[in-house]
Amino acid sequence: MMTLYGVYRSRALRPLWLLAEADVPFTHVPVIQAYRLDNPKAAGAPLNTATPDFLSVNPIGQIPALRDGPLLLTESLAICLHIARKHGGKLGPASDDEASLMENWALFAATSIEGAAIEILYTYRDKQQDTPTGQGILKIAAQKLSRPLARLEAHLQGRDWLLDRFTVADIIVEECLRYGQPYAPLLADFPSVARWLSACQARPAFQKVWATRNAEPE
Repeated sequence: MMTLYGVYRSRALRPLWLLAEADVPFTHVPVIQAYRLDNPKAAGAPLNTATPDFLSVNPIGQIPALRDGPLLLTESLAICLHIARKHGGKLGPASDDEASLMENWALFAATSIEGAAIEILYTYRDKQQDTPTGQGILKIAAQKLSRPLARLEAHLQGRDWLLDRFTVADIIVEECLRYGQPYAPLLADFPSVARWLSACQARPAFQKVWATRNAEPE
């Protein structure tokens, strides 16, 4: 049985959502980020990213990590692609070409979307969105995302999902773009992207893992 390390308030949400969609049994080890131990509600967590037990799993001290038999993976997108390919059924590829398309969307999300989207997330997390500095960061991040969002908008014209059905590709791209959602103007010119994002987040499996995430200490 697979073992997934990480908590829901982390990039572990990606494989946790996928596992919920696929209804695959696994063992969950809730490793919390060491920096979150400053929160009294998180104090006393049995395992965190700085503990020797977890560093023996991932010496970088980051979550998520996945053990599947002798295989150890420590990158969230690689974990998702592996789970989908091996255990995901229709969430995974039905052919080599589909596997390549899913990898392409994963790399697109990681290289073209996630960085600027996280700049937006951090601006709101630090409550800087209404300051002149914060407004500047948000506008620059939105500019960085304009071309990849235009690409995504064109692809989603007349489509429900990135492929011909909901797959791991949708999970990965949604999860990277979600970081930018607090900035309302971001999707104003991209209605197809906004529609697709809402459909992803309306799925029962997403709603389930999101509720669990929100119940965790910040």
